[in-house]
Amino acid sequence: MDAADAQGGSLAIDLGSSNTVVAHQPATGGPPRLLHVPAYSHGDEPIIPTLLYCANDCTTAHLNSPRQPCLVGRQVIEAGLLETVNQPPPPPAALYYQFKRSIGARPRSEQVERAERGGALFLEHLWRALPWQTPPERLVLTAPVDAFAGYRRWLLDHGDSLPVPELALVDEPTAAAIGSGLPPGSHVLVVDLGAGTSDLALVQIQGGEGQARPISQLLRFKGNDLVRSSQHLRVARVVGKAGTAVGGRDLDQWIAAHMAPQATGPLPEAWIRAAEQLKCQLSANDQATVDVIQAEGGVTSWQLKRSTLEVLLERQGFIRLLDHLLKQVASAARREGLDLSSLTAVLPVGGTSCLPLVRRWLEQRLPGVPCCARQPLTAVAYGALALTPNVQVRDVLSRGVALRYWDRRQQAYCWHPLYWAGQPWPTESPLQIRLAPAHANQPALELVLAEVSADLRREVVFVDGQPQLVEEQSPAAGMNPWPTTFPPLPLPEQAQPGQDALLLAFSITDERHLHLQITSLLHGKHGKPGAELKGPLDLGPLR
Repeated sequence: MDAADAQGGSLAIDLGSSNTVVAHQPATGGPPRLLHVPAYSHGDEPIIPTLLYCANDCTTAHLNSPRQPCLVGRQVIEAGLLETVNQPPPPPAALYYQFKRSIGARPRSEQVERAERGGALFLEHLWRALPWQTPPERLVLTAPVDAFAGYRRWLLDHGDSLPVPELALVDEPTAAAIGSGLPPGSHVLVVDLGAGTSDLALVQIQGGEGQARPISQLLRFKGNDLVRSSQHLRVARVVGKAGTAVGGRDLDQWIAAHMAPQATGPLPEAWIRAAEQLKCQLSANDQATVDVIQAEGGVTSWQLKRSTLEVLLERQGFIRLLDHLLKQVASAARREGLDLSSLTAVLPVGGTSCLPLVRRWLEQRLPGVPCCARQPLTAVAYGALALTPNVQVRDVLSRGVALRYWDRRQQAYCWHPLYWAGQPWPTESPLQIRLAPAHANQPALELVLAEVSADLRREVVFVDGQPQLVEEQSPAAGMNPWPTTFPPLPLPEQAQPGQDALLLAFSITDERHLHLQITSLLHGKHGKPGAELKGPLDLGPLR
């Protein structure tokens, strides 16, 4: 779909190391679709190479001088400017590529600041290339789970160039899992084989078992940046992770060197792109052919069989590398009491994960674990849209709310968060919690709520010798008693300790009130399973 055909709604940008994908959710509903940006997209595919070339240093403001135009995406490739990768252009010209992994990195350095400026300019040009008649109401971006806080700072610093009322951020593993149809609470092995790195991450997706389903984190609302928002950084919990700086581009180098064994020195960028085309074709075909322009001007036809490619990758140690990464993740999982054979699913993302060799490796190493590989290139973007509320957001909560429960293992009362500060309202779907009695013959359960207050702490860090204040979420949150008390919730007579007896469904209304629907899960004088006992109850307003 061309951008000109999309009006309003939500936009998701999955910024990748090698390629970027833009997805759109219409305001009127309907399925999300990828956007094709004719100026920047690669051929007829809705995929934009993550490349930026500036003839002048247009990431820095010049007095009395307008910004010079930049080349973005496929424009950089067609201009032959990728050939300058090994020979950077003289200043003030600059080529920005493979900058994603440096965004939000610590400690701060010139390389990190350069990558963040280039990344912000890339997004700005991409936004301007979308010819909206009705601009989208919200934009959601994706970030690596281990760099989420840094990405948040980056967007708050550079988000002014994106004139959208609502700006949100989600972590990539959660977006990929939701985009692949996996439920909240799943344990997922994300196998991300990107252009520059190979990363394996075992993550637990937020939500499930009575916990709130994951949502995107708002960074801007109604045009105002939430710089001092007390939102927790709600990301997938990483159980174990392992990675290496070997990615799809290295495979392309191996293929190009195999196809031109007599070549010496750095290989031409045109050859590496031709090798990438061979690799992509062999993901679906047994044999591939591409035409390659030689340095002297002639054209040579490269042909490669899938079986030859697989022998090449085995010889280069690619499978041994994946085995080593998987072993590290398995060790971390065992420390958490998890076994890889009990995973909800394995989720391959990135272009290299499409190779049949990789799919066979997953099947052999993780037999019986479902493989969700339906959308390896688009799952993150589609999931980001799914994590953005489709309802008309009225506002966001400044304080959270939690439910008190008895922890049998600790023999103490604990608090279970229902909604965090920053939660948009009204809610799209109820938050369900199952309750069980703590002891035999217990007649009722107490309903005790508290408002969660979270403070910001500030610490001083030194960047290039200069002190800067950094705000972080305080790890401890205070609990303020709910202003209203509630009568006990009666339990069925036959309810046993540890047996789910009541289903509580919480929701936030258009008036910002917390509502509760109570349903029986057991037979008894108070009703049969599935019978609504009380509700909806109005528990009072939220802040």
